Parts: sequence; structure tokens; C-alpha cells
Amino acid sequence: QVQLVESGGGLVQAGGSLRLSCAASGSISSINAMGWFRQAPGKQRELVAGITSGGEINYADSVKGRFTISRDNAVNTVYLQMNSLKPEDTAVYYCNADGGNQVWGQGTLVNVSS
Repeated sequence: QVQLVESGGGLVQAGGSLRLSCAASGSISSINAMGWFRQAPGKQRELVAGITSGGEINYADSVKGRFTISRDNAVNTVYLQMNSLKPEDTAVYYCNADGGNQVWGQGTLVNVSS
């Protein structure tokens, strides 16, 4: 099965940048798409960005122009580059892999201070 390990979260000032990483292992060939979701306390978990095995990308309207999702197939890793961060970006960010089953990373906290 697929396993996902996230890294890169932390505390950053408004206007700053962070890069999240999600390293996949296991049955990599079964993955059709990967994405980043986020969830703030009391809020619904929402899709932030996704990328398919064919390279199609989509973003939530709230992050378009600021966030970039990318992948490095050589190391089975997907990234989320987050620029111009805002306090409303504060959330736990979860990596997701979509294959036969859906697999979630452990979550990494992004805390944007104002």
C-alpha cells in the first residue's frame, strides 16, 4: 500500500513563504492523483491544490497566484510552494494520494502570524 510522509510546516510571518513536501512510498504505480488539503479548527477540510498523473493541475480560488503544486517523480514527492502567505492560510495541511484507495499523510501545521 501507499504511505505518505509530510514535512515543511511551521510558523511564518504574513507575506512569507513555506514549501511543504509529501514523500510517497509503497505502491507508487497505483496513484492516479495527489493533492493538498487543509483544515482549520471549526472549518471543513478543503482541497487546496491537486495534480493528476497526467500533469493536470487545479487550485482553490483562494490560493491561485500564490501557491504552486509540483512533483518530482524521481523521488516520488509532491510539493506545495506557498508564497505571500496570509493569516487565513493557517491550518493543518494534509497530503492525499488517490488510487484504488485514498491515503492521507499525517498532517503538518502551517501557522501564519500577522
